[in-house]
Amino acid sequence: MDIKEMPVEPGLAREIIRNGDWPKPTPGLTPGSAQVNLAILPKELAFDFLLFCQRNPKPCPLLEVLEPGQWEPKLTAPGADLRTDVPSYRIYRNGKLENEIDDLMDYWQDDFVSFLLGCSFTFETAMLSAGINVRHIEEGKNVPMYRTNIETASAGIFHGPLVVTMRPIPYNLVSKAVQVTSRYPAVHGSPVQVGDPESIGIYDLSTPDWGDQVTINDGEVPVFWACGVTPQAVALESKPSLMVTHSPGCMFITDVKDEHLAAL
Repeated sequence: MDIKEMPVEPGLAREIIRNGDWPKPTPGLTPGSAQVNLAILPKELAFDFLLFCQRNPKPCPLLEVLEPGQWEPKLTAPGADLRTDVPSYRIYRNGKLENEIDDLMDYWQDDFVSFLLGCSFTFETAMLSAGINVRHIEEGKNVPMYRTNIETASAGIFHGPLVVTMRPIPYNLVSKAVQVTSRYPAVHGSPVQVGDPESIGIYDLSTPDWGDQVTINDGEVPVFWACGVTPQAVALESKPSLMVTHSPGCMFITDVKDEHLAAL
């Protein structure tokens, strides 16, 4: 299925994903509806992770936390199923990526606590409306994501590096990009770095740790935003007994409108 054939209505888009007809990243889908990162942990680890999110609101902005065993996000997408409505999931066990699967039906546990975290795909609609092109959408790619040398604030067992997304922005539009995205603190907000990747430990933009390389044209500067893949880098370093996430770029689509997440 081509992106032009994907319905804008989030419930219908989730149904297509649930049926296995969109087994790929979700940038550009259902414009106007917020996409979110997913992290699922056993109840015994949930408080530590909740505290980690509170201490690191830039990469891990909490939008909804479900009760143990619940899989329907009643606040953000009533009727949806977190076990099936993401194109691809990752299973991390004891610090290793164990599996990548298209649904969680065989993995689901009654003590699972699900966390929905804001995603920068939300403010891309606002960037486009402001006349700022988004390169990975233009090129039909996943957003490039990089591990940095910035350490997150630890909480309980959880610690590890900040992950960022990168979007090339024309020099004359950088200030506008900062202004636009600053209105969305619930989905990572303003950039964490502009124009100097080496200062945050990124030495080769052509080899992202997750996602795809995108073109950086003359007259453009790389701009970096905090990323909800940070919990996956943290899982590799902290080695929790079990963490389930979305595959990078393969987000859960909510019923929440992007503009409802903008600060007044």
